[in-house]
Formats: sequence, structure tokens, C-alpha cells
Amino acid sequence: MDDIVRSRIAQLYDASEVLVAVYDGFDRVRYANHAFRAAYFVGPDESPSWAEIMRRNHGLARGTVLRVPDLDAWLTSTLSRRGKTGFRAFETDLHDGRWLWMTEAVDVDGWMLCIASDISHIRADERTVRQDRDLAIKASYTDDLTGVANRRFLTARIEHILADHRTIGRLGCLAVIDIDNFKLVNDRFGHQMGDVVLQDFAHLIQGQLRRSDSFGRMGGEEFALTFPDTSLEHASLILERMLAVVRLSRPLGLHADFSYTFSAGITASRAGEPLSDFYRRADEALYRAKVSGRNQVQIFADPVGMANQAN
Repeated sequence: MDDIVRSRIAQLYDASEVLVAVYDGFDRVRYANHAFRAAYFVGPDESPSWAEIMRRNHGLARGTVLRVPDLDAWLTSTLSRRGKTGFRAFETDLHDGRWLWMTEAVDVDGWMLCIASDISHIRADERTVRQDRDLAIKASYTDDLTGVANRRFLTARIEHILADHRTIGRLGCLAVIDIDNFKLVNDRFGHQMGDVVLQDFAHLIQGQLRRSDSFGRMGGEEFALTFPDTSLEHASLILERMLAVVRLSRPLGLHADFSYTFSAGITASRAGEPLSDFYRRADEALYRAKVSGRNQVQIFADPVGMANQAN
């Protein structure tokens, strides 16, 4: 596509009443037409993240209407699923009274194209039915305590990695994560403080993800992370960065001396294997991290896995 065509497309978008925006893999606006910037109060030279747009507009009662009691919890929950599938469509309303039909298309690098059209003319009762359906779907993929994705959502993302490897040969990685000595946290501080640690951990990890990565709670203090189109070495570096962030956290307030860590096991996908084998290998690597002293990442890398990675 030459510069003339790009310029003409931009002119057409800016003259349109349809809202158009492009976000990069870190969820920052890299392009937005006039209609989008006006609806979400984004300046012509700004490149805010989606979360920043939601946060500042919510505080000023403009942009998207967010009927949520806890904005931070809503952002954590929404970000755990935002952009994790190739395409989705949904409805949303603005404080200026408009009702929008929004579509999000995501490429393999995590860049997202958002297009929204005004559908305010549709009957309000029909909107309510669809919105209730969307809320029910969201709830079915959300962990109640931490607000991040649950086992059901993560299982689908793990299957997607295996399908990509099987159909197009694209390597992906799976990490299984466990908070270290979590039983001692509950025994020393009580289950309520244990819940605070789980919520803190989920919030910290969610903030370190790339768009294409998916993170969620599998149960108890066990979580999982998927890394599509990612080598073991790269995924391991991401986890090491997460370890460093978690080590610095002091989530219990009155107990300022309390800190915690996690252990993780990571493995790469293999063509044709079932999900159970994929998960088992990550779990075995997690076990090695635990018996080796915790507070570390271990890679499952046997001769078969290394040969598959090379291919």
C-alpha cells in the first residue's frame, strides 16, 4: 500500500462518523480518527492506553458508561480477556446517550483494530436482553475472587495454542504458576489476608502481560499463563520479570514486613499432543522449581522437546 492510499484512507476515516482506532500490542492508541477521539476525549497528539482512557473518562463521567462499584477490579477482569481472541463484537453505551456496536479484530502480533457504529435507533428492550447475555458470558469466564480469567477461559486459550501448532506449526508456551508457601500465609494471617495476596498477585501479573498472553486462576493458589507464538527463552524472560515485580510487593499493609514469591514451570507446545500432556509437562517443571528451592522458573526441556522446538 503506497503513501497516497494510506493518506486517502486516513482522510476517509476522519470524515466518517464511524469510530475507528488502532491499538498496538501494549494496548496503546497508535491511530484514531476524529470520531473516536471526540467520543473518548483523546487529544490529537495523545497515545494513551485503553486502560488510561477508561480510567480518566470514568472519573469525569464521560466516554463509556461503566456501571461498576470497583473500577480497578473491573479493569483487571476486562484486561484478562481483552484482545485474547482474534475477533469479538459487543455493544456499549456512552455518557452522551449513544449506543455503539463495537468490533475488535486482533492480529498475531497483538495489534487491534476497533470499529464502532452508532446503533442508538435499536429498541432499548432489545439492548437490555443482549447486554444481560453478554454479562452472563463474561461471568462464566471470570474468577470470582481475583477477577482474572478462570479455568474455563484458560483451557480454551491452551487449546488454541495446540491448534496453532497442529495446523500452522506455530510454537507456543504454557506456564503453570504456584504462590510459594501459601498455606503458611493463610495459617499466619487468616484466609481473608490470603485472599488479599491472591488478588494482589493477579493484579501484578496482569499488568505485565503482552496483549497476546492470557493469564488466569486454575484454582486455589495455582495460576496459568499462555504465551502464543513465543519461544521458551522469551517466555522464561517474561516470567523472570514477573518474579522481580512480585518480590517487591507488600500487599498486607499493617504487616509491612510481609512479602511473597511464586514458582513457575514452563514448557513448549508439541504438534499433535493432547492438552493433558501439555499441562502435565508444565506441572512437572513447576514441581522441579518447588523442590529446587521455590522463587524461581524452571523450563521443561527434554531431548524430544528440544527437537520439536528446533523444527
